[in-house]
Amino acid sequence: MSLIYLFLCLMFVIRLLFLRLSIRNEKAILANGGREYGEKVSKAITILHISFYLAVAIEIYLRQPAFDALSLLGLALMIFSVVILKVVTSLLGDIWTIKLMLVNDHQFVDHWLFKTVKHPNYYLNIMPELIGICLLGHAWISAMIILPFYVIALMLRIREENRLLAEVIIPNTRVNQE
Repeated sequence: MSLIYLFLCLMFVIRLLFLRLSIRNEKAILANGGREYGEKVSKAITILHISFYLAVAIEIYLRQPAFDALSLLGLALMIFSVVILKVVTSLLGDIWTIKLMLVNDHQFVDHWLFKTVKHPNYYLNIMPELIGICLLGHAWISAMIILPFYVIALMLRIREENRLLAEVIIPNTRVNQE
C-alpha cells in the first residue's frame, strides 16, 4: 500500500470515528425533542463526501502518484482540518452533528472561533480536508468533477444555517440572557 493510500485511509477512518460521535449526538438530540433541518442537503453532502473519497481513491489507483511536496502540502491541510474538527466538536459538545440539527432552546456558542470565522466547520475543516485530499493524491479530475457540486451543497447548508442562526439560535440566546 502506498503512503498516499495509507494517509487517505487514515483520514477516512478518522472521519468514521467522528461520524460515530455525530450519530450518538443525533440520537440524543432527537430523544430530547430536537429537530433536523435541511435533510436533503445533508444527504447530498454525505453522498458527495463518500463519492469524493471513492473518486480520489480510484484516481490515485489509476495515476499512482509519488508522494511529493504537493502531497505533503495536502497532508498538512488534512492534519489542519482534523485539528479544527476536534476543536469544533469539543466546543459544540453534545450539539455537534454532521447534520443540521437544533436542540430545544438552542444557544449560540460565543467562542471567539465562531465569532471570528463564521462556519469554521465548513471553511476550516471540510474545505481544507477536501483540498488536502486532492493535493495528497494529485486528484485533479475528482476535484474538477465533484468539488463544484460540493461547494453548491455547502452554500445551501450555510444559507440554511444562517437562517436558523438569525431566526432561532440568536433569539433563543438573547431570551435566555435576559
